[in-house]
Amino acid sequence: MPPPFNDEERRGVYRAIYERRDVRTQFLPDLVPDDALGRILNAAHHAPSVGFMQPWDFLVIRDFSTREEVHRNFECARRRAADTYKGEQRKLHDDLKLEGILQAPLNICVTCENNRSKGSGLGRQTDPAVALYSTVCAVQNLWLAARAESLGVGWVSIFDFEQLKSTLGIPSNLTLVAYLCVGYVSEFRPQPELEEKGWESRGTLASVTHFERWGVHENGEPK
Repeated sequence: MPPPFNDEERRGVYRAIYERRDVRTQFLPDLVPDDALGRILNAAHHAPSVGFMQPWDFLVIRDFSTREEVHRNFECARRRAADTYKGEQRKLHDDLKLEGILQAPLNICVTCENNRSKGSGLGRQTDPAVALYSTVCAVQNLWLAARAESLGVGWVSIFDFEQLKSTLGIPSNLTLVAYLCVGYVSEFRPQPELEEKGWESRGTLASVTHFERWGVHENGEPK
């Protein structure tokens, strides 16, 4: 058995969790070294996966012209999404910066192969969605490893995904799970940016924790 985490190591794990941010506005132009990129990708590749299927692939994108095309896709999708908001919320939405596609020197696209033969389907017969859940675990591993490397990560989800797959040459049988902007940053903000800007606040842990049966909280009272 490996030795237990000492106090300093344990603090490092929790620090990465609590100081991780979805970065959009603080990217620096400094290139991400290959060794740091390799470490965060290897951390992602060591994520848990149901049936040990490892359904993920990582597409590393540095070319600026490719990122420009991806950014145009984002801008079109953002304009369509903006129309779902009204009044003050629309104004706040329009003032938010929601990506760092061109500012970050590195983009990483994470995909999922739902029917990957690895794992022989273990755990997928009753819930095929576990392939996607496993891939999201890889994204989280990458994000936390990046924070430990002082790299910021921003997850962009506002796209025409079929067009994005075409731009990146992603096979039709794969699901595009995450498009990540990665790079060094000028700072890690003390709060999530959407919380700072007043878009949403973090709920309490007590309000989402149940004991033994749904709706029963720690004091035994129904929610």
